[in-house]
Amino acid sequence: MPAVPTRRASLARRIILALLFGLAVAGAVLTTAPPASAASQGAGFGTWAPLSAHGWHGSMLIDGVHTYCIVPGLPAPTGPSTDHGVRGDAAGLSPQQLAGINHLVTTYGQTADPVQAASVGWAVKAIADLDTTLHSWGYPGDSLAGAVDHIFSRLAPEHSADIQQKAEAYYAEGMAVTVPGADAALTLTTDDADPRRGTLRMDGGAGTAVILALENAVFAETGTAELARTVPGTAYEIRAVAPDDAGAPFTVRASAAVSATIAPAVRYFTTEGQQHTAGPGGSVHYTVTTEDDIPRPVVFSAGITTQVLAPESATGHFVDDVTLTPVEGVWPRSADGAFVPVRATAVVYRTDAAPAGPDVPADAVPVGELELVTEPAQGGGTYRVTSPWQLPGPGYYTAVWEIAASAQEPSVAPHLERDYRWSEDFGVPSQVLHVPTPPVAQPAPDDAPRALAATGLWDDAGARVGAGGCAALLAGVAILVHLAQRRRVAAR
Repeated sequence: MPAVPTRRASLARRIILALLFGLAVAGAVLTTAPPASAASQGAGFGTWAPLSAHGWHGSMLIDGVHTYCIVPGLPAPTGPSTDHGVRGDAAGLSPQQLAGINHLVTTYGQTADPVQAASVGWAVKAIADLDTTLHSWGYPGDSLAGAVDHIFSRLAPEHSADIQQKAEAYYAEGMAVTVPGADAALTLTTDDADPRRGTLRMDGGAGTAVILALENAVFAETGTAELARTVPGTAYEIRAVAPDDAGAPFTVRASAAVSATIAPAVRYFTTEGQQHTAGPGGSVHYTVTTEDDIPRPVVFSAGITTQVLAPESATGHFVDDVTLTPVEGVWPRSADGAFVPVRATAVVYRTDAAPAGPDVPADAVPVGELELVTEPAQGGGTYRVTSPWQLPGPGYYTAVWEIAASAQEPSVAPHLERDYRWSEDFGVPSQVLHVPTPPVAQPAPDDAPRALAATGLWDDAGARVGAGGCAALLAGVAILVHLAQRRRVAAR
C-alpha cells in the first residue's frame, strides 16, 4: 500500500517543521529577554546576605557597576539581577527623585571607599522613600543622622559620625538637583520694520546647558552663528544674512543643542523577591530646531544717477534719463522671482540763475514732479522719464530725485532699511536744463522815397517846399497892398 509511507513522510515533515518553528520562537524569546547577572558585594559595611542582623549598607556590583538600593525594606539583591537599561520610570520614582539619585550614584557612588559608599546608600534610599528608610530598622525618630547612628553605633561606631554627616549632605544635594527639562523650545522673531533683525529665544530646558546655532543669520552681540552658555528665557538679538546674491527671500533656521550632566533616569536593575537597585543613568542630550514662518525679504540700499536729455531747450517737456542701482546689497526679488518694483520721485525747481547746490535755495520755485517705478522684469537700470507738463518759460530747471521707504508699496518697503531715504543734491550739472530768454524784436530800416499819397498830400520834404512858396507869395501880396495904399494917400 504505497499511500501509507507517503502519509508517514508528510507527518514527519510537519513534526520537524513544528519543532524548528518552536526552537526559532524559543530562540527569539531568549535573545530578546533582558540580560541577567548576579549582584555581588561592593563597597560598604554589614553582611552580604539577603537578610542579616544589621543588613548590608553600601553598593552592589553588577557587571562592574556600583548600584544602590532604591526600595528600602527589601532583602539585599544577592540573586541574579535583570538589567532593564536606563529608565526614566524606575520603581515608579518621579523625575525629581531619579535625577537626584542619578546625580549621587554617578558623582559619588562609583567608589571603593566603604564610608562614602555607605553614605551614598543611605542618601539614595532616603530620596526614594524617606519614611521607610528612617524606620525600617526600628529607629523611632525623624532624623536621617539618627537612623544612621541607630545602625552604625553597633555595626561600625568608629565610622558612624562620618557617615551621618556625609549621608545628610548627599541627601540635601540630591534633593536640590534641578530636573533637566526635556521641553526646550525655540522661538524666532522678525522685526517688522527691518526684516534683517529679530530675536531667538529658548524656553524650557531647565537645568541644561544650551548651545544655540543659526543658519543664514548671526548673533548681533558676537557676529557669530553660534552662541554657548545661553540662558533659557533670554531673547538674543540676531541679524539675518542672505545666503547668496540671488536677491530671493530666504529663511533663517535655528537649533539648540541641549545637554545636562544628569538625566532624570537611572540604570535600573531588579532581583526577583529582593532589592531594586540603580546605577548611573547618564546625561541628557537632544536637539530642538525652528525656522522662520515666512521667508525674509532681502534688504538693500538703492541710489540714483541722472542725465537730462539736453542741457538746453527752447520749450517743451523735461526729459530725464534716470539710472537706479544698488548702493549696498543686491536688487531684491519677490517670492515669484521678479525684481521688486521701487518707486523714485523728483521735484523740478526753476531758478533765474545757474543753480549751485547742494541745498535747494530759497528762491527756487517748484514747477512740477516726476515719478519712476522700476519694472519687475528689469529691476535696476536706466529709465527715460518725460514730464507730463511743459516747461513754463525761460530759466534754469533742476530735478532733485529721491527714494524713500515711506513712498513704497507695503510689500516693497521691507526691502529698504528702516526710514530709508536717498536724496540727490541740488544743482548737479547733469540734472540742469536751461531755457534761454528770447531776444527783443527790432523794427526793420526803410530807405525808399515816399510817393505822394493819393489824397494829394506831400511827403515831408514837399510839405516844407510848399510852405516856403506860400510864405513868399503872401509877402509879395502884402507889399503890393502897401504900395497901393500909399498911392491913394498921395493922390488926395
